[in-house]
Amino acid sequence: MVAELNKETFKPAIEGNDIVVVDFWAPWCGPCRSFAPVYEKVSQLYPDIHFTKVNTEEQQEIAGIFNIRSIPTLMIFRENIIVFNQAGALPESAFKQMLDQVKALDMDDVRKQVAAQKP
Repeated sequence: MVAELNKETFKPAIEGNDIVVVDFWAPWCGPCRSFAPVYEKVSQLYPDIHFTKVNTEEQQEIAGIFNIRSIPTLMIFRENIIVFNQAGALPESAFKQMLDQVKALDMDDVRKQVAAQKP
């Protein structure tokens, strides 16, 4: 199931799940509409991952916070850290490969890298 997020549900969704995929989209966006069936199909293959959507027309504040300039944009959070952020629709095989890579991440190593980047 893909959950539609808004400013009230966004933070609890990210904080309450290990891996969260966010699809930033808009109803008028052709590539977004073309990607939607792929996103839905892949979401059913990964029941342990929380799949969400943010309608950038209705949730402009969220889109602004994450500096969304092109849609669709896929963002993947793992343990509250953005581990993937890319504009453009992914083919199904590349999307599944990306999810497998995210699941395999050593999050202790990721946290060390994030800490090293902070001034």
